[in-house]
Amino acid sequence: MKKYCFTLVFCLSFFLSKAQTPNATDSTKIVQKDSIKRKVFLQQLGNGYFPTKYFDIDLRYLVKYNQYEGSRNGLGGQTNNAFSEKIRFNTYVVYGFRDDAFKYSFGSGIKLNQKTNTWLNFSYTDDLSETGSSTFLTDSRFFQLFEPRLLNINLFYKHITKTISLEHQLTPSLIGETEFAVSKINTTYDYTFEANNTIYNQIRLSTSKTAVQWSPFSSFETVDNKFKILKEGYPKFTLQYTKSFSDVFKGDLNFSKLDFRTIFKKEYGNKAFSLLTVTAGLASGKTPLSHLYHAYPNNINKETVMQRFSVAGVTSFETMFFNEFFSDRITTLQFKHHLSPFKISKRFKPELVLISRFAIGNMGNTERHQQITFNTLEKGFTESGLEINKLLFGFGLSFTYRYGAYHLPKLEDNMALKFTFNVTL
Repeated sequence: MKKYCFTLVFCLSFFLSKAQTPNATDSTKIVQKDSIKRKVFLQQLGNGYFPTKYFDIDLRYLVKYNQYEGSRNGLGGQTNNAFSEKIRFNTYVVYGFRDDAFKYSFGSGIKLNQKTNTWLNFSYTDDLSETGSSTFLTDSRFFQLFEPRLLNINLFYKHITKTISLEHQLTPSLIGETEFAVSKINTTYDYTFEANNTIYNQIRLSTSKTAVQWSPFSSFETVDNKFKILKEGYPKFTLQYTKSFSDVFKGDLNFSKLDFRTIFKKEYGNKAFSLLTVTAGLASGKTPLSHLYHAYPNNINKETVMQRFSVAGVTSFETMFFNEFFSDRITTLQFKHHLSPFKISKRFKPELVLISRFAIGNMGNTERHQQITFNTLEKGFTESGLEINKLLFGFGLSFTYRYGAYHLPKLEDNMALKFTFNVTL
């Protein structure tokens, strides 16, 4: 009897151990799944999201700072595929401690087609936007741990905007988006706009936008009936047309804008590459300052070089002062050549980047823009310099010099010395 009991216990122990201990194949699968999860998690962090089960927290809204709001803190995010693959919701709420005001947005989207990633979106936003900034509907999400230009911006306009938009991927290399929006706009600074024999302190706009982005040299694959990028190819092209309608949903102004951007990249091996970004914008009709162009200036209006010491942007003009230039037609060229990293040690690999930027523009009917002064860019603005990146904890240094037609009489006013910050997840 004891012999049978011992045999039974031995057999049970053997089968239990086989059931509880994964074999080599199972272990490999577990390691692969964990590796994929870590990769997806880092990709989401790189896009500015901290993922949870049903809701991805948007890191852009946690901490910001600018000259008008002071410290801007809040919380936002969007639902993920675990919540639903056909319906999504997004929202954020922030508070500005200097202007003592809440800003918020909420929206939703309905997926109309899985393969072409077609979404119908709705949103309501009560927030601020920078005067003279211009963005493309089709831009993929770009996230930085902090955005250096925001620290020094002081020219904003308040807007309450209701939008309906349609996203659609026409082909793997061609995506498009169309948006219709109704906005109520108030500037946060002294400004009035003269048009139609009327002086506008508050402006109502009814606008439509259509944008397409073409990446003919990128390679793609189909995963779960969706297009995934295998390799980014260059050049890339983006085109956007904006039309503002008067007397449509009580719109005040009639104008149009055409925006274009192309990005070229040439790789040389050993992580050396050149990057050229060309942009152009043209606004015609009665366009308020809020919807015209600046060249993304990033120089503080202070007396000395060290007082202007801040953080350099990625695609901004470092020696151009904030609110110095505005245009209704503009072209910019930005060239960066990244040399191979200096392999001083395993962890210390600083990078040298050579930079040259050029902007030219002009504006008609400047008398329409009242209570504000600015220059135009018809003579051409030029600056060049260099960056030494990743010296310590992602920080580096940037030096840029302004020369040419808009060279200033005081030598140090043409110089910009700043930090750089580069972190790759």
